[in-house]
Amino acid sequence: MTESAAKVNLLGLSPKQLESFFDEMGEKRFRATQVLKWIHQLGASSFDEMTNISKALRAKLAEVAEIREPEIVMEKFSKDGTRKWVIRMDGGSAIEMVLIPDGDRKTLCVSSQVGCSLDCSFCSTGKQGFNRDLSTAEIIGQLRVAIRSFGPFDPSGERRVTNVVFMGMGEPLMNFDNVVAATELMMDDNAYGLSKRRVTLSTSGVVPALDRLREVSDVSLAVSLHAPNDELRNELVPINRRYPIDELIAACNRYLQGLNDKRVVTVEYTLIAGVNDQPEHARQLVKVLRKLPCKLNLIPFNPFPNSGYSRPSEEAIQAFKQIMLSSHILTTVRRTRGDDVDAACGQLVGQVMDRTRRSQKYIAVVQEEPVQGKSQSI
Repeated sequence: MTESAAKVNLLGLSPKQLESFFDEMGEKRFRATQVLKWIHQLGASSFDEMTNISKALRAKLAEVAEIREPEIVMEKFSKDGTRKWVIRMDGGSAIEMVLIPDGDRKTLCVSSQVGCSLDCSFCSTGKQGFNRDLSTAEIIGQLRVAIRSFGPFDPSGERRVTNVVFMGMGEPLMNFDNVVAATELMMDDNAYGLSKRRVTLSTSGVVPALDRLREVSDVSLAVSLHAPNDELRNELVPINRRYPIDELIAACNRYLQGLNDKRVVTVEYTLIAGVNDQPEHARQLVKVLRKLPCKLNLIPFNPFPNSGYSRPSEEAIQAFKQIMLSSHILTTVRRTRGDDVDAACGQLVGQVMDRTRRSQKYIAVVQEEPVQGKSQSI
């Protein structure tokens, strides 16, 4: 075991965990708040920076703990302001994160897993297979990297990341404990202080975990729907075979009912030419979404090698949107950002260290029998 591996990475400890950590050291609990602010508000990378803590305690901390961010492998800044990183995790696999500016908003899209186990057919990440869950420290490390890209931490200055969305690599609810702990740190006033409306967890529909989430968290919710009926969604989002659309919509309503304020679910729908972008699909989707307080985010498919899918025409996108708007469903179209830095999730990493060997199997199938039209997926 290396020296680094033997130490506790304080970057991923919640306030309660930090209090327990100092209890075990025989120190006062208020030290947890001090260290929390140093790490997450002031961006400290070493204990020597913590000037309101005694030298003796700083030395003691250095023996048993560390503040370690993931390693930046690649950093690309787009001409439109989008920033994208590939960062290496313990074990050698890499993940992606992207920061998307839009006026005063700066939204960071973070990953929750190395790869993804759900194998959605239209997803670049899904085709790379699955390696492991990210730790809380590795998730929070992404936020630190993004903030630091603007210069030294400055808690009195303009907020550099205003929103965080768990829409990167992985299914967040399949890494439940670490993701929930990360959202708690993001929203803690002694850490990053983000509003619960500005931290959004996106799920493909792991219904039992979604029901569990409403017992422990009040983050905002997004759902990756991508199809208006079970037959098509079974093909595009295989977890639908276990938790079909009606069950997912019911779970979303239960989640909203547990919140103490009025919020809606963001429904994500990737438009794929000839697959789910026809007027009949839009009319079916209207019937589904009338059962749920929501807003719809249409995402034109962003092609990647061997996907077998293509982006719809602008006419098809606008026709779909108009059907939704005429049915009084708030609908937006996500415009492509960061094309010059491959900002779509999974396009920079290429391959993870795939424990499922899914990437090898997928490439073999594509080479033997190229897929066309409806039989491909994200």
